[in-house]
Amino acid sequence: MAEYRYVIVGGGMTGDAACRGIRDHDADGSIGLFGAEEHEPYARPPLSKGLWSGKDEASIYRGTAGLGADVREGRRIVALDLDAHTATDDTGEAHGYEKLLLATGGTPRQLPGEGGGVLYFRTLDDYRHLRGLAGNGVRVAVIGGGFIGSELAAALSTTGCDVTIVFPEAGIGARLFPAELAAFVNEYYREKGVDVLAGELVSAVAPGSLTTKSGRTIEADAIVAGLGIVPDTDLAADAGLEVDDGVVVDEFGRAGGRDDVFAGGDVARFPVAALGGSRRVEHEDHANTHGRVVGANMAGAGKPYDHLPFFYSDLFELGYEAVGDVDSGLATIAEWAEPNRKGVIAYVDEGAAPRGFLLWDVWGKVDHARELIRAGGELDPHALRALLD
Repeated sequence: MAEYRYVIVGGGMTGDAACRGIRDHDADGSIGLFGAEEHEPYARPPLSKGLWSGKDEASIYRGTAGLGADVREGRRIVALDLDAHTATDDTGEAHGYEKLLLATGGTPRQLPGEGGGVLYFRTLDDYRHLRGLAGNGVRVAVIGGGFIGSELAAALSTTGCDVTIVFPEAGIGARLFPAELAAFVNEYYREKGVDVLAGELVSAVAPGSLTTKSGRTIEADAIVAGLGIVPDTDLAADAGLEVDDGVVVDEFGRAGGRDDVFAGGDVARFPVAALGGSRRVEHEDHANTHGRVVGANMAGAGKPYDHLPFFYSDLFELGYEAVGDVDSGLATIAEWAEPNRKGVIAYVDEGAAPRGFLLWDVWGKVDHARELIRAGGELDPHALRALLD
């Protein structure tokens, strides 16, 4: 049985960041990192962003092995014994540890009852498969108008594909954007040549086509879905750890009230002091920052995680950064330099205190927005306008 000081379950960005956090405080402790994919850890955002515009695929790899970690690719941990301090992989090999991190991420959410024919986009292999299909005149149906679906529709369109995007909400990004902005994005995508089918549920998928609940059939050479993820909590649940839409952790990333078991990144539900309650966040900034802090805490740093993660997206020539609770169900206050093209939207509670900010074609103001969220109290209109300067 292999023995490590640290075992990391998951070969994504969080696992790599945890290795870096460990090395910040422990230069020599042995690290075993186990990832189910047949790839070393890589950055995931370029799969729906930069790789479609010419970014070199080699640039996405994180170089985790260079940190002195034993990176085990294509190895899935299938069982944990928290009392014996062992993690067993899918070959039957057991690995001992002193400290354990669950960085298992999530699996793509799927259409209920769908029997095949849909590419649920998540991994580098998914990108390679879809990129190999894309080209002038190729008909692609994208299911989902959220974060990944909107990026994929834009990326595929730039390769010459004939793209149809299908989603049940009224507008692209409708769960994030106020209704007026979501409607604008619909029309913007149509101007770019994307067939936008808003308010449509997929009822059936067949080879070469999909059918919506309203009875519309879309012919397609490829069907790809971006429907978010379901956190991969089975290992944690089977081991008796608390699970609630993610593995529940404290401000140090510790799970189950233990000092030797941690969880981080997409799979972790963590406390957010600035907003109250807890959150689970699926974006790059959180994977990197939470992973690094939790890795450091595995090595004894004792540092609470108090970061407010941000996220960003590119939609053709449009783009944004966002931080905090960006939820179209909240009331909003907007300040536009140019309507729907450049501005700031504050998401506020019943007392007009900011809960989140959408920085629409406004860059470099995330830290300022964080300060306004942490300050609490009624949002000063001058402070909102200052984010545009």
